[in-house]
Amino acid sequence: MSDNALATLTVLAALGCGLVGGVFFAFSTFVMRTLGRLPSAQGIAAMQAINVAAPTPPFMTALFGTALCCLVVAIAAVSTREGLDAMLPLAGAVVYIVGTVVVTMAFNVPRNDALAQVDPLGAGAEGHWYRYLAEWTAWNHVRTVTSLVAAVLLAIAAR
Repeated sequence: MSDNALATLTVLAALGCGLVGGVFFAFSTFVMRTLGRLPSAQGIAAMQAINVAAPTPPFMTALFGTALCCLVVAIAAVSTREGLDAMLPLAGAVVYIVGTVVVTMAFNVPRNDALAQVDPLGAGAEGHWYRYLAEWTAWNHVRTVTSLVAAVLLAIAAR
């Protein structure tokens, strides 16, 4: 891969990480807080609707397309570069893939799947909702930070 192609792909990966991090930042800073202020049945129903609407092609492309860009950047960087020139893009790619994609699949998606099974007006729904809010939001903070750290590392690497 040429240096120009790698630089371009690194910039695209950095932008993707920033975009995804921005979505997660919005959820961490005001969406979940707002849903948590609703009566639990309304909060559950709203989050269930969000979880159905969220996996759109644009969002999935941003999330997983960025992971693919990161993977290619990491492989190209370690195979064609040395020292810090290899470590920065590798670090950015690993931080995004592990801290954002793996965390999403291992922690946020299973909680979404469990919430999908909750009857908002059913017994135990309120307790489930407050556990979900705390746990899902904590893992979302991880995704937010890792996406943004990856964006910075990749932006520096693209210099």
